[in-house]
Amino acid sequence: MTTPTAPTHRVSLLLKIGRVSNLPTVWTNVVAGAFLAGLQTDLPQLLWVMLAITLFYTGGMYLNDAFDADIDARERPSRPIPSGQISAKAVSAMGCAMLMAGIFIVAPYGVLAVQAGVALSLTILLYNAWHKGNVWSPVIMGSCRALVYLLAAWSFSERTPESLWWGMLAVFTHIAGLTYAAKQESLDRIDRLWPLAILAAPLLVFAVLFQPPALAWVALVLLAVADVYAVRLLALRRQGGDVPRAVAQLIAACALLDAVAVAVMGGSWPWVAACIVAYVLCRLFQRFIPGT
Repeated sequence: MTTPTAPTHRVSLLLKIGRVSNLPTVWTNVVAGAFLAGLQTDLPQLLWVMLAITLFYTGGMYLNDAFDADIDARERPSRPIPSGQISAKAVSAMGCAMLMAGIFIVAPYGVLAVQAGVALSLTILLYNAWHKGNVWSPVIMGSCRALVYLLAAWSFSERTPESLWWGMLAVFTHIAGLTYAAKQESLDRIDRLWPLAILAAPLLVFAVLFQPPALAWVALVLLAVADVYAVRLLALRRQGGDVPRAVAQLIAACALLDAVAVAVMGGSWPWVAACIVAYVLCRLFQRFIPGT
C-alpha cells in the first residue's frame, strides 16, 4: 500500500478546507442569477463570472476555517488547522487573496459588479467573524448567496427586474434554513424543527408568484423531494451523522433551486438539466470531500 506524496496531500488538504465539493451549487447560482435578470449570456463571460464566484466561495471557506481555528481545536481537532497540517495565518492569507481576486475578475463588467463583489466579500467576512453564538448568522449567510445572484446579474447588465429580487429572496430563505441546521451540526441534533419551515418559501415563491411551465414543475418536485428527505433526516436522526448528512443534502439542493429559477424564466431544457446534473455532481463529490 502506497502513501500519498507531499504535493498530493497538500492538494487534498486545500480542497478539503475549501469544501470544493459544493462548488457546482455556486456555478448554477451564476446561471440562475443571469436568467432571473432576463439576460442572454455568452459562454466566455459566464465562465469568467463562475471563476470569480468560485474564488469568493472558496475564499470564504478558507476564512471560515481560519476564524474557527480555536473552536475547531475543541470540537473538531482533526480539522487541518488544529491538527497542525497548515497554519491559520496561511489559510487566512489565501482566503483574503481569493476574495480580492474575485473582485478583480468582475471589475471589467462595470461598477455595479464591483460593488456587488465588495458587498459579497464584506458579508462573507461578517459571517465568518460573527457566526458563532449569533442568532442572526443564518440571515447573514442567506445574504451571501442572494448577493451571488445579484453579482451574477450585474456582471451582465445593470438591470434589476422584479424577478431577480424574488429569486434572491428564494435562495436567501433556502440558505437561511440550511444554515440554521448547520449551526447545530457539531451537536448532531436539532433542538427545534419549526424554523426549517422556511425551506418551503422558495417553493411558494416560484409556484405562486411566477407562472411555472411544465419543465419548472419537474424541477420544483425534485427540489421538494430533496428538501423533504433532508428534513426527515433532521426529524428522525436515526443514527449519528444524520444532521451533517441533511446539511450536505440541503447545500446540494441549491442547484435544484437554481434549476427552478432558470425554468420559470424560460430557460431551455439543457440549462435546466445542467443545474440538475450539478446537484448530482455535488452529492457525488461530497462522498470524497466533506461538504460541511
